[in-house]
Amino acid sequence: MKKSYFGDFGGQFVPELLMPPLFELEKAIAEIVHGPEFQRRFAELLADYVGRPSPLYRCPNLSADTGLNIWLKREDLNHTGAHKINNTMGQALLARMMGKPRIIAETGAGQHGVATATAAAMMGLECVVYMGAVDVARQAHNVRRMELLGTTVVAVHTGTKTLKDATNQAFKDWIANQRTTHYCIGSVVGPHPFPTLVRDFQSVIGREARSQFAAKTGGDLPAAVVACVGGGSNAMGLFHEFVPHASVRIIGVEAAGSGEPGCYHSASLCKGTPGILHGAKTQLLQDADGQIEPSHSIAAGLDYPGTGPEHAALKASGRATYVCVNDAQAFAAFKILCRREGIIPALESSHAVAYVLDNVSAFAPGDHVIINLSGRGDKDLDIVEQLLKAEQKG
Repeated sequence: MKKSYFGDFGGQFVPELLMPPLFELEKAIAEIVHGPEFQRRFAELLADYVGRPSPLYRCPNLSADTGLNIWLKREDLNHTGAHKINNTMGQALLARMMGKPRIIAETGAGQHGVATATAAAMMGLECVVYMGAVDVARQAHNVRRMELLGTTVVAVHTGTKTLKDATNQAFKDWIANQRTTHYCIGSVVGPHPFPTLVRDFQSVIGREARSQFAAKTGGDLPAAVVACVGGGSNAMGLFHEFVPHASVRIIGVEAAGSGEPGCYHSASLCKGTPGILHGAKTQLLQDADGQIEPSHSIAAGLDYPGTGPEHAALKASGRATYVCVNDAQAFAAFKILCRREGIIPALESSHAVAYVLDNVSAFAPGDHVIINLSGRGDKDLDIVEQLLKAEQKG
């Protein structure tokens, strides 16, 4: 297997102008990230600034309701409220040690933008975040947070005005400003070495979960690990530690949109085909001519027409299973977790919770199932309020 690929997926399908910064980044990973000084400083930041380890929490009420042992890996309790900070602190530290005074990012739900803005402020770096105009409107709370942290938020009005289009604009910026700028990609997407870099920064989730689960249960592995998948960084962060253990089922949950025939959705692994997007070969939502189709999810962070190439490889090999959950199912799970466990989850994470709650029979009674609760739901309250009003009218 070539170093830039996961099986048949991955690679570096980019304009020639982007090859120098990609080579520079690959060299920096080898010389800086894998060095003792970076590892020491990164570990300190994760512990003292991010607040790791995040808890592994057994849900007593949902476990009683389902007959399973349902565990949540509480990434919602990290500083800034999601798993994104694990990656952005690593990339901001790398940018600083590379001598890059400016970082840029794309964001959908805004959590990666907030995490990048946070890391940039802490590291003294200039920061610009590109965000689709649709997401700027539906995630206004996170836009305000980014601006408070000193970041410039650029609304993107091209295409579908969501994450795909924000990513396009970020790549254009990087081409123009590569000498001074590091592109802090927010998921396990894009050209090599980004999918590996982001996965490695997020893999702390799975390492902690495995160790915590062993400590709490006496050393056994869980029956399954489950996470929502858009670009897929929270999922790869959880899955990576468990891939070598064949007894552990790995389940990624994509967004099925409304679930109605012909609806827009974000299920590129379940319903897409192989193609190239943002510098990598992966599973995409595209038409017969290879044109990218619009995506949709109730959760802005899942509203992306592709996924990380390592996820595509895990599906192709059969090591992981990918399934779909629609908007209504995710919202129902959101409400259940709020009212049964006192936890307000992100709508993204609610997709993973929904799959387990709606498919209890897919597990054996008493199975231990770890769900990655990738973020908290504060950012989604405006959307939730609209949904609740619609329910009351209906």
